[in-house]
Amino acid sequence: MEIPRQTDALSGRSHSPSAAIEQLRQGLRGELVLPTDATYDQARGVWNGTIDKHPAAIVFCADPDDVLHAVTHARSRGCLVAVRSGGHNVAGLSVCDDGMVIDLSRMKKIAVDPERRIARAQAGLTLGEFDAATQAHGLATTMGVNSDTGIAGLTLGGGFGKLGRKHGLSCDNLIAADIVTADGRLLRTSASEHPELFWALRGGGGNFGIVTAFEYRLHPLGPTLLVGSVLHAYSHAREAMRFYDEFSRDAPDEVSIDAALVTLPSGDRAFSISACHVGSPEAGESVIAPLMKFGSPIESRLQAVPYLQIQSSGDSLFPRGRRYYWKAQFMREIGDGAIEALLDAYARAPNRSSLLVFQQVGGAIARVPASHSPYANRDAAFDCFPIAIWDDPADDEANTRWARDLWNAVKPFSTGGVYANNLGDEGDERVRAAYGGNYARLAAVKKQYDPTNFFRLNQNIRPE
Repeated sequence: MEIPRQTDALSGRSHSPSAAIEQLRQGLRGELVLPTDATYDQARGVWNGTIDKHPAAIVFCADPDDVLHAVTHARSRGCLVAVRSGGHNVAGLSVCDDGMVIDLSRMKKIAVDPERRIARAQAGLTLGEFDAATQAHGLATTMGVNSDTGIAGLTLGGGFGKLGRKHGLSCDNLIAADIVTADGRLLRTSASEHPELFWALRGGGGNFGIVTAFEYRLHPLGPTLLVGSVLHAYSHAREAMRFYDEFSRDAPDEVSIDAALVTLPSGDRAFSISACHVGSPEAGESVIAPLMKFGSPIESRLQAVPYLQIQSSGDSLFPRGRRYYWKAQFMREIGDGAIEALLDAYARAPNRSSLLVFQQVGGAIARVPASHSPYANRDAAFDCFPIAIWDDPADDEANTRWARDLWNAVKPFSTGGVYANNLGDEGDERVRAAYGGNYARLAAVKKQYDPTNFFRLNQNIRPE
């Protein structure tokens, strides 16, 4: 079988493309997909429809041995490597042109120990799959807000979610991880095994190798939580945003409160607030009551909702295959200057799908020392970011320009920090802003475990 020219990187100087591909294929228990295969276009796709990259080979790994084999093969031939689990990175860093995609999405084993409250989960699981397995035992840990997000990228970058203010980030609940390093070793890491590497994995992204399995601390939860939501007309958004800022900063750890500027099906703008109480629904009523009573919302709802339904409630807003762009930054408060800038910029949103999102952090997240893990921006109260969503490639420039303009308008009111998982392809300065004073330590770990920067398609930390 003739291999197209773009696969030459897999062959090496002394091997024919076909011989190199066959060597790769014969060592796999999983599946190798090439550009000549009928499933190639589907296999190369990721969540963000703006990404259109053509790898030379896609390796769907069946187990850690497949990951080892793929890494060894790619390294020996100087092949560019992208690592994919859920494929949700907004900049499409989980796929590449001409190189190899090492895909873990078929590695979905999970074992829950309800007595010790620990879950061991392979890296191919989505958070919806993980949540379903842990909720079967009345347990959970912090995971994200979109059920088809991969647990791997989420955890390695930090991991926001409804449980974060009560139980900390996903990475704060990580107690061990198995990783394939650039030199072809499979290591178990924990506080007592390769502790410096384990430290780096709890927020430092995919810089240090390919994590094949995670072990998490679990917490009793559910099956239902109290959720309150209100929708305020745009004409009342200023007052509602001031209230959101005050209510959020005074809220107990059990409450997670997110908000967004949205456009209704009618075309009218509005401000939405949603609070989730992590505890019994009865205990949450008095806590959420001020949210329900404030102002004159055009819509309100208070109800007990299954945790699994809460975790998938945003899926319809972010379906796979639409076109996405965002830029994020942290804020400690939402003052009047920021409110005016946000309302003015959001009024120019290019379509009805466009959002301006506030994701509340703080609580237990903020009580962990900044040096405890690579996640450094523990003093932030909100993650603020415009999300442009559209379908027509002809609208790419208008949507990305709107998101960048909104981000720039709010920048004077930000902390200067950023959440690593919300970074696109924004350069070294923004990566440093994600890690702050932890960057030098991360660079030292990178030099020890990946001195050639083999794993560089990520929020990249250069070897020291």
